[in-house]
Amino acid sequence: MIKLAVVGLGKMGLSHHAMINAHPEVKVAAVCDATGYVLDVLNKYTGVRTYSDFEAMLREVELDAVIIATPSSHHSKMVLAALERGLHVFCEKPFCLDTREGEAAVKLAREKGAVNQVGYHYRFVGAFQEVKRLLDAGAIGEITHVQAEAYGPVVLRPKGSTWRTQRQEGGGCLYDYAAHPINLLNWYLGAPTGVGGTVLNSIFSEETDDEVYSTLYFPNGQSAQISVNWSDESYRKMSTKITISGKCGRIVADRQECQVFLRQTAKVPEGYQLGWNVKYTTDLTEPVWFYVRGEEYSAQLDYFVRCIKEKRTDNLNSFANAVATDTVLSMMIADAEKGASVRSDDALPVAAAKRKKRFPFLKN
Repeated sequence: MIKLAVVGLGKMGLSHHAMINAHPEVKVAAVCDATGYVLDVLNKYTGVRTYSDFEAMLREVELDAVIIATPSSHHSKMVLAALERGLHVFCEKPFCLDTREGEAAVKLAREKGAVNQVGYHYRFVGAFQEVKRLLDAGAIGEITHVQAEAYGPVVLRPKGSTWRTQRQEGGGCLYDYAAHPINLLNWYLGAPTGVGGTVLNSIFSEETDDEVYSTLYFPNGQSAQISVNWSDESYRKMSTKITISGKCGRIVADRQECQVFLRQTAKVPEGYQLGWNVKYTTDLTEPVWFYVRGEEYSAQLDYFVRCIKEKRTDNLNSFANAVATDTVLSMMIADAEKGASVRSDDALPVAAAKRKKRFPFLKN
């Protein structure tokens, strides 16, 4: 039986607690939070040991692992403290607001041989997993471009500052929501070599961004456009969509389904045919032992538990993978602060001639 503690009992922390507390191979030995009322309720109705001091909990409770779901600015300190004690660590995303802190956690986790995972749950959604399988099989041939979108009604009016809306605490829309599709892009294409045209706009928030737009550049001429807005009430809830164009077809996926168009030149996978195909998440998703918000949330925690049981540190959502995502976010911030790379005053009269030389098939 794995002895585990849940740290941070906000929305995600309570969800994680409900799921992991029902796992047949886990015992929740302690919880930690700064809110006394939440601790009192959990202690009264579950009998679990409660702490408001993280370091005291680590000293006094015999643990194998921790789930850290605190505000993002606290992640690195708590992750490093847990790793120093030889604990396996599941940390909510975004991993670290400072990539140097993330890299230190990656190094320490490797030295300790600790299972390490970050909560990018979209990698456990059936439709997005099917996209990965199709790309690995070369179904749509060479990828040329990807569009990654996420829209929803999170911040819809000016309001008091919370940790999520402070750049130094939560990271705003960029770190809280754009990170999800970017993490999927890293999974599908690897790490980008550059970014450009990044726009971080505030709509209602005073201290951070509410919408994010950017272009990511990958090796071999591949590109991806990011479009994310958490102040869009035309959507009932946050929705993420990935559209991938290839030389032999096209893939469009969201949480509900994976649509695939295969040209005559496509390498047709088993279960598919030329033309349009649709695979639904309900058909692509494995059953889970306990359901709270979506199978993918339970699936990622079960995966964490299985990695601990099997002593596997090559986690699908490792700290190293999360740092790769955080690095892209840092690149986008730097790009946005730099501003336009080419302005109207910089336009050259020889641009058309250079374009003609590069693309000789174009007409004047």
